[in-house]
Amino acid sequence: METSSPLLCSLFFFILTHAALCKPNCQPDSCGPTGLEIRFPFRLKDQPDWCGYPGFILSCKNQSQTVLSLPNAGDFVVNDIDYVNELIFINDPDFCLPKRILNFSLSGSPYLAPYPRTFTFLNCSSDYWIHYYMMYPTEPISCLSNNQNFTVVAIAANFMIDKCQNMSAVSVPIQDDYRYRTLVDLTEDLQLTWRGPNCGACEFKGGTCRFKGDGEQIGCFNLPNRGLPRGAKYAIIIGGGIPGLVFLIGLLCYTCGRIKAYNTRGSNLDPELSNPTINPQRALVMTGLDRATIELYPKTVLGESKRLPNPNDGTCPICLAEYQPKDTLRTIPECNHYFHATCIDEWLQMNATCPLCRSSADGSTGLTPCSSTILSSSPSSSSAS
Repeated sequence: METSSPLLCSLFFFILTHAALCKPNCQPDSCGPTGLEIRFPFRLKDQPDWCGYPGFILSCKNQSQTVLSLPNAGDFVVNDIDYVNELIFINDPDFCLPKRILNFSLSGSPYLAPYPRTFTFLNCSSDYWIHYYMMYPTEPISCLSNNQNFTVVAIAANFMIDKCQNMSAVSVPIQDDYRYRTLVDLTEDLQLTWRGPNCGACEFKGGTCRFKGDGEQIGCFNLPNRGLPRGAKYAIIIGGGIPGLVFLIGLLCYTCGRIKAYNTRGSNLDPELSNPTINPQRALVMTGLDRATIELYPKTVLGESKRLPNPNDGTCPICLAEYQPKDTLRTIPECNHYFHATCIDEWLQMNATCPLCRSSADGSTGLTPCSSTILSSSPSSSSAS
């Protein structure tokens, strides 16, 4: 028994520690079915401590009103909470907020006034205020005034009214709408913000702001997944990838078939071209004359008159330039056509026919090169005067 007691104590301590570390998540609450939603950093009094931040405790009144208790200002009704912008809007449950403002203080609380405005409360005689109201229409603070004897109004701190008693100058956390007004009716909600925790960014993203574990650090949890679910991504990949792959394979097969058909058609056009041993003479079609053979063709140097021995065009059929004196021409004797020597020499190196009439050296029409018997005539050089 003595040895089991420490073991039981250790087990009990472990269970308590584990229970403390595994705190359940707090669900949003409210004061009645139509009340405001209360969630972190706020909590209701009957909720566990970890459901809210220290100092952010709210309570319920009459099962419908949400109440905020300020240490040095009393109880106020909460009309709205802006969790994203970290604002809380409060008012007096007895509908006389100006009376509460006269002694309003945020000391001892985690709240701040985002737009503090300084106002001066004035007590004016009712008779005088009727006269003044004709020039500057404004409503008196009814819950502080006695219409038969005196009227209380609130004005900006830098504006005074003669014949009125200065009651008090206070800083009011009122909304920014009254920045440029002189006379105001302080009945709208007071607007407060808070110092820590910073949950506005988490609320804006749609997450849940709360404590991390059992520590005091704040975390953002349950952020919505803004991307596509994994199943949807797989469906898009399968639905789009397989048809795309089939299309790519079909395109490759079609391209290969077209290339194969083109090669087959090209080989069937002239079978003799694929085998040069069948007709060796046809193989000479793609060759011209050598330089020595070309030099056997007659040359003529034009004189000043540019007259040729036989009638011919006055321009070179190859370069289409007009003949000039001193130009050197070369003649193909079989057809007696003249050309610039440089033009026809380049032509005959690639083609063994006349560029005009396509006649060969032996006078026949075709692509057979000139034989040595045709080119046996000696070159002649004459100058036309």
